[in-house]
Amino acid sequence: MNTQGQEIAQPPGGSNRLAGVAMGLGVIGLSTSIIVIGGLFGGIGLILGIVALTTAKRTGIGRGKALTGVVTSAIAMVVCVLVAVFFVWYANKTQECYQPDSFQQYTQCVRQQFTGN
Repeated sequence: MNTQGQEIAQPPGGSNRLAGVAMGLGVIGLSTSIIVIGGLFGGIGLILGIVALTTAKRTGIGRGKALTGVVTSAIAMVVCVLVAVFFVWYANKTQECYQPDSFQQYTQCVRQQFTGN
Protein backbone atom coordinates (compact mmCIF):
# COMPACT_ATOMS: atom_id res chain seq x y z
CA MET A 1 0.00 0.00 0.00
CA ASN A 2 1.15 3.50 -0.70
CA THR A 3 0.67 6.62 1.44
CA GLN A 4 -2.84 7.24 0.05
CA GLY A 5 -4.08 3.78 1.03
CA GLN A 6 -4.05 2.34 -2.50
CA GLU A 7 -2.48 -1.02 -3.26
CA ILE A 8 0.56 -0.97 -5.50
CA ALA A 9 0.39 -3.45 -8.37
CA GLN A 10 3.20 -6.00 -8.28
CA PRO A 11 4.42 -7.66 -11.45
CA PRO A 12 3.11 -11.20 -11.83
CA GLY A 13 5.39 -14.22 -11.52
CA GLY A 14 7.15 -13.77 -8.17
CA SER A 15 10.89 -14.03 -8.68
CA ASN A 16 13.42 -14.79 -11.36
CA ARG A 17 15.38 -17.62 -9.72
CA LEU A 18 17.58 -18.02 -12.76
CA ALA A 19 18.86 -14.49 -12.17
CA GLY A 20 19.82 -15.38 -8.60
CA VAL A 21 21.61 -18.51 -9.74
CA ALA A 22 23.47 -16.56 -12.44
CA MET A 23 24.51 -13.93 -9.91
CA GLY A 24 25.69 -16.61 -7.47
CA LEU A 25 27.70 -18.41 -10.15
CA GLY A 26 29.20 -15.12 -11.29
CA VAL A 27 30.34 -14.25 -7.78
CA ILE A 28 31.70 -17.77 -7.18
CA GLY A 29 33.41 -17.66 -10.58
CA LEU A 30 34.97 -14.31 -9.81
CA SER A 31 36.23 -15.44 -6.43
CA THR A 32 37.73 -18.65 -7.87
CA SER A 33 39.03 -17.24 -11.14
CA ILE A 34 42.58 -17.09 -9.80
CA ILE A 35 42.65 -20.89 -9.65
CA VAL A 36 41.28 -21.21 -13.21
CA ILE A 37 38.14 -23.18 -12.18
CA GLY A 38 36.34 -19.83 -12.03
CA GLY A 39 36.21 -19.78 -15.82
CA LEU A 40 33.84 -22.75 -15.77
CA PHE A 41 31.57 -21.11 -13.20
CA GLY A 42 31.80 -17.86 -15.13
CA GLY A 43 30.83 -19.53 -18.41
CA ILE A 44 27.79 -21.21 -16.91
CA GLY A 45 26.87 -18.01 -15.05
CA LEU A 46 27.16 -15.97 -18.25
CA ILE A 47 24.81 -18.28 -20.16
CA LEU A 48 22.29 -18.37 -17.32
CA GLY A 49 22.57 -14.61 -16.87
CA ILE A 50 21.76 -13.95 -20.53
CA VAL A 51 18.76 -16.28 -20.31
CA ALA A 52 17.70 -14.56 -17.07
CA LEU A 53 18.00 -11.15 -18.77
CA THR A 54 15.60 -12.23 -21.52
CA THR A 55 13.22 -13.56 -18.86
CA ALA A 56 13.55 -10.30 -16.92
CA LYS A 57 12.77 -8.31 -20.06
CA ARG A 58 9.57 -10.30 -20.47
CA THR A 59 8.48 -10.37 -16.80
CA GLY A 60 10.12 -7.25 -15.38
CA ILE A 61 11.62 -9.20 -12.46
CA GLY A 62 15.26 -9.89 -11.64
CA ARG A 63 16.98 -7.60 -14.13
CA GLY A 64 19.50 -6.34 -11.57
CA LYS A 65 20.51 -9.82 -10.43
CA ALA A 66 20.71 -11.07 -14.01
CA LEU A 67 22.87 -8.11 -15.04
CA THR A 68 25.10 -8.64 -12.02
CA GLY A 69 25.43 -12.30 -12.99
CA VAL A 70 26.39 -11.43 -16.57
CA VAL A 71 28.95 -8.81 -15.52
CA THR A 72 30.60 -10.85 -12.75
CA SER A 73 30.67 -13.96 -14.95
CA ALA A 74 32.28 -12.06 -17.82
CA ILE A 75 34.88 -10.56 -15.48
CA ALA A 76 35.56 -14.02 -14.01
CA MET A 77 36.18 -15.42 -17.47
CA VAL A 78 38.52 -12.55 -18.40
CA VAL A 79 40.49 -12.91 -15.16
CA CYS A 80 40.70 -16.67 -15.68
CA VAL A 81 42.07 -16.21 -19.20
CA LEU A 82 44.59 -13.61 -17.98
CA VAL A 83 45.77 -15.95 -15.19
CA ALA A 84 46.16 -18.82 -17.67
CA VAL A 85 48.12 -16.59 -20.06
CA PHE A 86 50.34 -15.46 -17.19
CA PHE A 87 51.03 -19.07 -16.14
CA VAL A 88 51.94 -20.05 -19.70
CA TRP A 89 54.19 -16.99 -20.05
CA TYR A 90 55.87 -17.72 -16.71
CA ALA A 91 56.38 -21.38 -17.57
CA ASN A 92 57.89 -20.44 -20.91
CA LYS A 93 60.13 -17.78 -19.36
CA THR A 94 61.46 -20.13 -16.65
CA GLN A 95 61.57 -23.34 -18.67
CA GLU A 96 65.29 -23.85 -18.11
CA CYS A 97 64.81 -23.80 -14.32
CA TYR A 98 62.54 -26.83 -13.96
CA GLN A 99 65.12 -29.43 -12.98
CA PRO A 100 67.22 -27.87 -10.25
CA ASP A 101 68.68 -29.87 -7.40
CA SER A 102 67.18 -27.56 -4.76
CA PHE A 103 64.59 -24.85 -4.36
CA GLN A 104 67.39 -22.33 -3.84
CA GLN A 105 68.83 -23.19 -7.28
CA TYR A 106 65.35 -22.84 -8.78
CA THR A 107 64.81 -19.38 -7.30
CA GLN A 108 68.30 -18.30 -8.37
CA CYS A 109 67.63 -19.53 -11.91
CA VAL A 110 64.26 -17.73 -12.04
CA ARG A 111 65.90 -14.51 -10.83
CA GLN A 112 68.51 -14.83 -13.56
CA GLN A 113 65.83 -15.38 -16.21
CA PHE A 114 63.99 -12.20 -15.23
CA THR A 115 66.98 -9.94 -14.58
CA GLY A 116 69.18 -11.25 -17.38
CA ASN A 117 72.21 -11.65 -15.10
